Amino acid sequence: MKRIQRISFPLLLFFGFWFYSFHPAEPPKIKFPYKAAGLNDRQAAAHLLSRFTFGATPSQIDAVVKQGLVAWFESQLNATYKDDSLKSRLGAYDAINLSNEEVLLNFPKNFQVVRMAINDSIISKDSVGSKSPQYRAAIDNYMASNGFRPQKDLNQQFINQKILRSVYSENQLQEVMTSFWFNHFNVSLTKDDCSHFIPAYERDVIRPQALGNFSDLLIATAKSPAMLYYLDNFSSASDNNPFNKKKDKKQPQPAAPTGAVADTLIARLKKIRKEKGINENYAREVMELHTMGVDGGYSQQDVTEAARVLTGWTIYPFQVNRKTKALERSARFEKEGFVRDGDFLFAANRHDAGTKTVLGKQYGPDKGYAEGVELLNDLAIHPSTAKFICKKIATRFVSDQPVQSLVEKMSKTFLSQKGDIKAVLITMVSAREFWEPGALREKTKSPFELAIGAIRSLNAKVEDPYPLFNWISRMGERIYSYQAPTGFPDKGQYWINTGALLNRMNFGLALASGKISGIRADLPALNQYHEPESSQAALVTYSKLIIPERDLAKTVERLKPMLNDPELSEKVNKASQATAGNDNDMQAANKTTTTAKPARKENVTMLAQVVGVIIGSPEYQRR
Repeated sequence: MKRIQRISFPLLLFFGFWFYSFHPAEPPKIKFPYKAAGLNDRQAAAHLLSRFTFGATPSQIDAVVKQGLVAWFESQLNATYKDDSLKSRLGAYDAINLSNEEVLLNFPKNFQVVRMAINDSIISKDSVGSKSPQYRAAIDNYMASNGFRPQKDLNQQFINQKILRSVYSENQLQEVMTSFWFNHFNVSLTKDDCSHFIPAYERDVIRPQALGNFSDLLIATAKSPAMLYYLDNFSSASDNNPFNKKKDKKQPQPAAPTGAVADTLIARLKKIRKEKGINENYAREVMELHTMGVDGGYSQQDVTEAARVLTGWTIYPFQVNRKTKALERSARFEKEGFVRDGDFLFAANRHDAGTKTVLGKQYGPDKGYAEGVELLNDLAIHPSTAKFICKKIATRFVSDQPVQSLVEKMSKTFLSQKGDIKAVLITMVSAREFWEPGALREKTKSPFELAIGAIRSLNAKVEDPYPLFNWISRMGERIYSYQAPTGFPDKGQYWINTGALLNRMNFGLALASGKISGIRADLPALNQYHEPESSQAALVTYSKLIIPERDLAKTVERLKPMLNDPELSEKVNKASQATAGNDNDMQAANKTTTTAKPARKENVTMLAQVVGVIIGSPEYQRR
């Protein structure tokens, strides 16, 4: 019996160590030390709503206080609201739930339509590019007869659903984090190859895991067709594997597609297999932008080796025939190391099977798909990644320059909880640094945040979201179209200059006076239909309604002179138009257009002008 006890105790120690090494420590408890920072319940609720929603709706502060601040935050972390009202609004959009393959079939690119029309003898090669009405009519009729739709319709539905979700979803934190992670793992509609895949990227990759685990999110983005095309990893290939060393071993090739829409994708994949080469774009950005940060401690050699690890990560050909599907089902497909996961394909015949060393750790040889997963998991929980990601989260939710003590607390949780995003957010919001006076109203709203927040502040109804998108673009943020992989900068200085402020004031006036098509705001309803006695009285009353729980005495005094200018709207509009072309820094990565009409003097009532001035004020730009 004693012998058994002597053996059992060391075993218990071993298995205890093993268990805890693979299971994170207890997650942090939620506690809000706002009273120690001098805030009351309503002020703390206003601060929470300014950070974790796209703006408080009327009476929402009261609702959060009644529910309890911790209880409200927990409900947002769990994102369990059914959102029936939102789903009803989204029901009109038939394209937002299509698979990638269905998108390719229904929304072919222009050159694909032209190619098919030539093959079907609808147009001649010589007529391509003609501006004649006959040519345009022939293409339009061909598209209609085949059920094809222009890609701009897909993009418009995608943008519209984004605006509706941001305005109406009760799971506000999930939507805020979806925007945060999309910007972090940026892809762009401006890159034609990946544009078709971006709706599914946000829907199936980003949103479901926005409050999950960072490792899972990182791997999911790496395998997404949108990211594979955007950073070119779909083309990264090596001939350093048994398939190319043994000539008698036949490589499995994708069969010809059954549908003409997929011709280009299949042809491109075949061409890539003939012109193999390792592409380092994704490997570089996954270290610099997605995980460790530019100063994370990796070298160019690490990038090169990581690119070798990730060779063969590509896209499963769409619309393959029965022969290819039979190959996938066969034992040979799995035995030879091929892996399919939805639209992702690990092509073993394009993978570098040799030994690689990244950050001092060896990967391979001959581990195939598992090497890439292991590498991404290692990057996801690297100490440099913890610091980089946590600073970025703190920058988004606290201030442009978050204090080091807060970042360190969050980083510690990130590592101990192995990338649990909820745990990091809990640590941040439970820290006194989050509630200190220096963290209040320290962030500048982006144009998207300003527009969505204004809609929510006024309890406006969105009947057509797209004109609002045009205004957001005019103010400098053309969502989903930032070309660089960095995503939009999250710094106030990027968004604010003279032209931007004028455009924001003009937006406020246009919104309040009902001059943005598809948006309706009932301004008297905000004040229970109690009519203010004067414009100055309206300014005091509506400032408190639209910018609650702030000391607005100085703001009101600054805004009063503007109410006496009967031509305010016209002057602001002219000034904003005159300066719109000078914002080269802000517009370099996202060209903007607008169809929205500015408000006219004769259509601006006293109340509309008051509310417009409040929305355009410097105080409202802060959150």
